Amino acid sequence: MNGSSRIVAVLGPTNTGKTHYAIERMLGYRTGVIGLPLRLLAREVYDKIVAIRGPSVVALVTGEERIVPPRAQYWVCTVEAMPDGMGADFVAIDEIQLCADPERGHVFTDRLLRARGTNETLFLGADSMRGPIAALVPQAQFHRRERMSQLVYSGSKKISRMPSRSAIVGFSVENVYAIAELLRRQKGGAAVVMGALSPRTRNAQVDLYQNGEVDYLVATDAIGMGLNLDVNHVAFSALSKFDGRRMRPLAPNELAQIAGRAGRGMSDGTFGVTGEAPPLDEGVAQSITDGRFTPIKKLNWRNAALRFGSVDALINSLEVAPDSEHLIKARPADDLNVLKSLSAEIEVAARASDGPSVRLLWDVCRIPDFRGISHAEHASLLEVIFGHLHEGGAIPDDFMARQIRRIDRTDGDIDALSKRLAYIRTWTYVAQRNSWVRDESHWRAETRAVEDRVSDALHERLTQRFVDRRTSVLLRRLKQKEALLAEVNDKGEVTVEGEFVGRLEGFRFSPDKSAQGAEAKALKSASLQALAPQFHLRADRFYNAPDTEIDFTEQGGLMWGEYAVGKLVAGAEPLKPVVEVFVDDAAGPDVEQKVQRRLQHFIDRKVAALFEPLLNLSRDEELSGLAKGFAFRMVEGLGVLPRAGVAQEVKDLDQDARGALRKHGIRFGQFTIFMPLLLKPAPTRLRLVLWALAGGLQEFPEAPPPGLVTVPVAKDAPEGYDTMCGYRDAGERSIRIDMLERLADMLRAEDSRGGFEAKPDMLSITGMTLEQFADLMQGLGYNAEQGERAKVKPAPAETTPEATEATSAEPAAETPEQSAVAEIKSSEAEPEPVVEPAEASAGAAESTAAVAEAPAAGEPEVELFYTFTWGRQRPANRAPRRDQRQGQGKGKSRGKPQDGRGKPQGKKGGKPQGAKTFSSRPAKKEKAIDPDNPFAAALMGLKDGN
Repeated sequence: MNGSSRIVAVLGPTNTGKTHYAIERMLGYRTGVIGLPLRLLAREVYDKIVAIRGPSVVALVTGEERIVPPRAQYWVCTVEAMPDGMGADFVAIDEIQLCADPERGHVFTDRLLRARGTNETLFLGADSMRGPIAALVPQAQFHRRERMSQLVYSGSKKISRMPSRSAIVGFSVENVYAIAELLRRQKGGAAVVMGALSPRTRNAQVDLYQNGEVDYLVATDAIGMGLNLDVNHVAFSALSKFDGRRMRPLAPNELAQIAGRAGRGMSDGTFGVTGEAPPLDEGVAQSITDGRFTPIKKLNWRNAALRFGSVDALINSLEVAPDSEHLIKARPADDLNVLKSLSAEIEVAARASDGPSVRLLWDVCRIPDFRGISHAEHASLLEVIFGHLHEGGAIPDDFMARQIRRIDRTDGDIDALSKRLAYIRTWTYVAQRNSWVRDESHWRAETRAVEDRVSDALHERLTQRFVDRRTSVLLRRLKQKEALLAEVNDKGEVTVEGEFVGRLEGFRFSPDKSAQGAEAKALKSASLQALAPQFHLRADRFYNAPDTEIDFTEQGGLMWGEYAVGKLVAGAEPLKPVVEVFVDDAAGPDVEQKVQRRLQHFIDRKVAALFEPLLNLSRDEELSGLAKGFAFRMVEGLGVLPRAGVAQEVKDLDQDARGALRKHGIRFGQFTIFMPLLLKPAPTRLRLVLWALAGGLQEFPEAPPPGLVTVPVAKDAPEGYDTMCGYRDAGERSIRIDMLERLADMLRAEDSRGGFEAKPDMLSITGMTLEQFADLMQGLGYNAEQGERAKVKPAPAETTPEATEATSAEPAAETPEQSAVAEIKSSEAEPEPVVEPAEASAGAAESTAAVAEAPAAGEPEVELFYTFTWGRQRPANRAPRRDQRQGQGKGKSRGKPQDGRGKPQGKKGGKPQGAKTFSSRPAKKEKAIDPDNPFAAALMGLKDGN
């Protein structure tokens, strides 16, 4: 250099290397000062120079940070904090186009007009500043630098389709947080950068992005001021912002300043819009791409020659109008507004009575409003600070300690920590001012430590809220096509690369329920890829598992332990259900087929074991004719048929056919044709499932609890449900069909015409109270008449074999001899639900079971009893029974013959005595007993006994 001061304006769009050029030029001199627009950018440049020259010669001065080593040669500052009169060899001002900014423009204009290096001065900024610089600094030379890469407009994109390495720009804290939350759900997370963050928090967030832990950055327009990040795409979520007074649209040059962050070095970049922001006008987009903007005409200016003789003189000097056509008077800034407010306070006006006091008041008024609460709150705080400084020469230590102690907390959410960070910045600024506190080094260290603690806590909260590390890690590994390591513990918990991602339930992956929407989709996609080997290992283990580990549910589900692995669906036949498996597509067809085969084997064996008698019946080739048809009906009914529905078919069966069917365990009861072995709980449970599948029911009814003789009638149950359960509905309760058949055998011996009362055996076999039994009998077609009488103590009842057997948990299968005897009795009876006795009686037998009532004093004990009579009407076209036709020719009653006391003659249940009846109908030829029948001897004995 020749020793003369050289002034150069280096102008051009972003990514032209202007700041890097200025650093190189400064380091070529012995001393230098560079002014930057943001505290964050100042810290970034400071770190770069320290890496080159070491910390001993580099100073950092901002409003809240002051690092000044004794041998400082290079000063990195914010524009507002640049020292005056240093006489440095080199001076540079970055982002000089901020001279036109309504808020801070007057500071940049002052540096443009007055800041000079003894050897070289650089102004760095947009090409739109060429005119004002040429007019106000005539000796300035101009160097234009072209962008090193292309910048292309890519239109509008949804956030869900945002490419990786993108920065999305918002213009309010709420907007930034909302976008970051959306990116966390859809893309795994985002780093957050705002001007209000401390350098420590900002650097920690940027490291998340730069290190690749997240692929997205959400920021305010702070990133437009020279922050160098590896951004490929910039998207605007809005095209207007609040400038402190009003919402206004962003000018094309402001948009270009932010969009230019896309693409670094020789890498091209793109920009566009997202969210609710409308697409950019074609002309605006083209001007941003070409870097051509409307030239700046006017610069904000405020008088720098201040007069401190009085407060009024200071205010008047601050409000002096510029005398250049290229300058306009800056609108009142926060410092001037606070000065006017405090000057109206009597106590402040009294203190600021001389030049030093007025200068002190002005210095206090220049404390930035970091808190942003309100103008009045800020003015009130500054009044207190001014009072302490004016009265004691410094802020008292106990006052500083109280203020800092209230802020020194790391609990709370993001908003609470952000407010504390703003509050501590005020006291950090105060501590940085010379002589404002007595122990400057202590309070600077104290405020810095609190700021660091709050900053770290804020970074942690931001990361917790806006970064899903597991999703971002998985997506990054997937993108890099790296093999993912998955582990599944004995509880089914799945971890991929050490991160919990969900549970493996059978052969389906269930992502962690805290993930939702696109986040859950991305998580599942990454996890399933890692789980592919686990699916095959699990399928092999399942295929070799014993049947005891597999079961079906009453809703047709198929379970492997606690996990659902499939469900039953209707097949071509009720006893041949098919399997539908629950296997994720990512497991592959081999795993699906292996699981399907294993489940089909299980259910086939289960049906074969539980319905063996029915399957043997269906495969009996010796059955023919009516017997074969009836066997088909039994298989179709899953081993249980109401007799009323097949009455004619039963009537058509001869003894040979019945005998052939009876060999398979079929019992022809009064109410139901059934196979006793299939009434056990296990076949019943499966029968209900198969029946529901065949009937196409949406909801499968559950089986009654095992071991109960009667259960309450299921309300709104599908038709036939009681039969499939092995029960018959009667009144309010259902009775097990095998117990009902035993009850029918007892009722056959009673006088249902004249009336009878319940025997202890009847109550015992059903396990009911007398009232419940009365309801049951009415459900079976009987009338129940209630009465009262004097109580007679009953003789001790003996326990009958039938009662003992009725208390068993499961129905016992009949022996062939018992079935034969029961069948003969049933075949002799009328094909109605109950058998009418052969004799009629005019009176009812005395009760053996009744309900006692508490007697009044001196009165006999009274008990309730029920008299049961058959209540159903005989069809009009049906002939009277043989015993009812006696005496009809004499015009007498059709009742049974009675003795003189009005009681029926003969034994209960016996054949009628007295005159024989005659009929013109020829006698029915009895069927011969098959000599090959294994029960022929028993049948012949019964016949002879008659």
